[in-house]
Amino acid sequence: MRHARIILDGRELDIQIDANDRLTTTDGEALIVDLDSDQITWLPPVKEPGTIFALGINYADHASELAFEPPKEPLVFIKHANTLTGHKQVSYRPDNIDYQHYECELVAVIGKTGKNIKREDALDYVAGYTVCNDFAIRDYLENYYRPNLRVKSRDSLLPMGPWIVDTADIPDANALKLTTTVNGKVTQDGTTRDMIFDVPFVIEYLSKIMTLNPGDMICTGTPHGIVDCQPGDTVVCTIEDICSLETRMVSEQEYYGDKY
Repeated sequence: MRHARIILDGRELDIQIDANDRLTTTDGEALIVDLDSDQITWLPPVKEPGTIFALGINYADHASELAFEPPKEPLVFIKHANTLTGHKQVSYRPDNIDYQHYECELVAVIGKTGKNIKREDALDYVAGYTVCNDFAIRDYLENYYRPNLRVKSRDSLLPMGPWIVDTADIPDANALKLTTTVNGKVTQDGTTRDMIFDVPFVIEYLSKIMTLNPGDMICTGTPHGIVDCQPGDTVVCTIEDICSLETRMVSEQEYYGDKY
């Protein structure tokens, strides 16, 4: 089963989507609308986001692309809820920068509280999986352990969704094809098999440090194949058996308008 959050006819709804793409609310109301309808506004799929963990350089080929040595333990930084946006929404490119790229990533969504979780039990704590695009602004990368606020914590730079797929429906999250297209051209083609630290390892690692709670999310890094993104570009991040996440890039002026 797939789980999502949408706005439809002015109502914010938690929905389920079955194998035949039929939409129902969690209260059992059938929604007579196509999955790809423009009537739907997609929201980030986690209703109450907890801690958003993100892994840097978790694919060896991406480390090589950036001229870094692969890390000996997970490089983890924290994202903030202001960065989240939904499928088919916009993300902005800040003014006066030289390079901003996408990062197509598998996201594990935690479903129950746990501390000191053993690797062999880790997937029992995962409610499901989704896709994120963890945009990065390379101008401000300072060192190996890098991401500062200017790189990773700007508004709208973590599109996610459109839905969460139940863990039971993904037999092996470590063997999924991952692709990104920019304006229809394939620019990234990889597999989650190439993660340096897989989901069970990271859950064990994190839960030794702090308690994991429902709504926490683990963004697991991206493989090689980054390109600079410009206003007007449409970026689609896809992980097989989970979903495709579409984002349109806009300028900073278009994003904020006259609000500030």
